[in-house]
Amino acid sequence: MIQRVLSDHYRCPESFANFRVPEDLSGEMGYFRLGNDAICYGQSSFRPLASSPSEDLYDALRDIALDIPSPQLSFDPTQVIDNLRLERYATGIYGRTAGNRWRSPGRRAYYSLRELIPASLRTRIQRAYFRGWEKLTFPHWPVDHTVENILDRLLFISLKAQGLEQLPFIWFWPHGASMCLVMSHDVETRVGRDHCPAIMDINDSFGVKAAFQIVPEERYEVSPSFLEEIRQRGFEINVHDLNHDGRLFSSHEIFLERVNKINHYAREFGSRGFRSGALYRNVDWYEALDVSYDMSVPNIGHLEVQRGGCCTVMPYFIGRVLEIPLTTTQDYSLFHILGDYSTSLWTRQLEMIRDRHGLASFIIHPDYLMQDQAKNTYRALLEHLGQLRTDGAAWMALPCEVDLWWRDRSQTILLRQGNSWRIEGPAKDRAQLAYARLEGDRVVYELAPPAAMECGGQAP
Repeated sequence: MIQRVLSDHYRCPESFANFRVPEDLSGEMGYFRLGNDAICYGQSSFRPLASSPSEDLYDALRDIALDIPSPQLSFDPTQVIDNLRLERYATGIYGRTAGNRWRSPGRRAYYSLRELIPASLRTRIQRAYFRGWEKLTFPHWPVDHTVENILDRLLFISLKAQGLEQLPFIWFWPHGASMCLVMSHDVETRVGRDHCPAIMDINDSFGVKAAFQIVPEERYEVSPSFLEEIRQRGFEINVHDLNHDGRLFSSHEIFLERVNKINHYAREFGSRGFRSGALYRNVDWYEALDVSYDMSVPNIGHLEVQRGGCCTVMPYFIGRVLEIPLTTTQDYSLFHILGDYSTSLWTRQLEMIRDRHGLASFIIHPDYLMQDQAKNTYRALLEHLGQLRTDGAAWMALPCEVDLWWRDRSQTILLRQGNSWRIEGPAKDRAQLAYARLEGDRVVYELAPPAAMECGGQAP
């Protein structure tokens, strides 16, 4: 239902989303925009649509009448947002699927010989592969907010058309936290496995718990004592691919064969989550994964082997699986592709994510924290994250905690009670009322005082 495009994100009453979608949408998908900061990909009642996001895009906002209570859009916003989150737009410009990547002879040869290639040569090969990444125009580097921009613009349209000044909604994070922070560690080799206790020591020195993604087959032995040490120290365990050979999504047949083993290891490890090797993905096949959440989709994939990106800094559902996207640059890319051992890029990304009250998620590999330079950079990052938490601006959470919160929030609603709003549902004890209001030509958010949950403005 079209009204749910706003209520699912904001957890606001569906009656606030009051617009219509035409029946005569174009047969072909293409690019257009909704205002200056929201690139869209989908069908539309106007023609022609652009074939590339870098073209001069038609602004669909000019067709929307804001002086009537129920304006008509020229596109389906649910389709447009799904096309971004599920990377449908990437088919033509990047070759979206991991299967396409694997069928490349060079890719197959690289993975076949990877363990025999010296690390320095692997780095040179990878830098050559990513050459020119900075010229990619979409998604927007270094953090893409396109989905949030579209949702804000739709909210602006709805409020403006109904003559409302503000809209009540359930805040994005528990107890009014401004943003969410998630740390994760992908353990790729035996050396990385053996380095995990030292990484846990570093994390504990800053009071930061994390999820360790473990490769269950071939890469290294996974002993019960190794897993138990991680659990006893308060860290989380997830399944990381099956054997990390780059072939998981090379064909549907191979995926279905391997996913049965992955699901077995998830039960054996007590894991709620999954991440694929090298962030290969095909979300159309996720229904076979017997996990609660996935962490394989980047916000922006310019420095990932499979390019694309979900263009959002918020979790979202892919069927019954919650996607917790990667929203910052991986440590390997920062250190070895960009040659940067500072926290400048991470700090910039954190600021951009905090501006949209989003999720800042990190991948730090124990395998790449052997040298003092890398280790010191990681310590500086943890210090900064700890400061954000101490300042009260951030909720530092394990992925399993984000999964439980986002599911509870999705089942929590706002009910009108006289001149106030009441929060009801599984997240009510942690949820906080907030308002989205118009300020000029943009939407701004503000938390409602805990003791003053009055309905601002006229109900639609």
